[in-house]
Amino acid sequence: EVQLMESGGGLVQAGGSLRLSCSCAASGFSFDEHAVGWFRQAPGKEREGISCISTIDGVTYYSDSVKGRFTISSDNAKNTVYLQMNSLKPEDTATYYCAADWFTTLCSIRRGPSGDMDYWGKGTLVTVSS
Repeated sequence: EVQLMESGGGLVQAGGSLRLSCSCAASGFSFDEHAVGWFRQAPGKEREGISCISTIDGVTYYSDSVKGRFTISSDNAKNTVYLQMNSLKPEDTATYYCAADWFTTLCSIRRGPSGDMDYWGKGTLVTVSS
């Protein structure tokens, strides 16, 4: 079974930065040629797809809420996908999840990451204090 793992969450002051990582311990799994998405869910709110990347062609998507502040990237050598988060705001406080799927169309340049991706992590908590 493919189980993704997020790391890098924590407590940060507004204006600060964090880098989230998404990796997988499953033998033989590679993010190469996958759609990989980052989602977040704040207490009492719906899950929001904030960024994704198609590792086969490098297409990326950012929601309006994070555009210009967050950057998604993939490192095939380390088999890890990152989400660099700068200029964090209290409203960025949420549990952040990564997800992946073989179908790279599940990362849409218009609609963002699809919630139908097959593989998910358990999340990492990001708390931004004001």
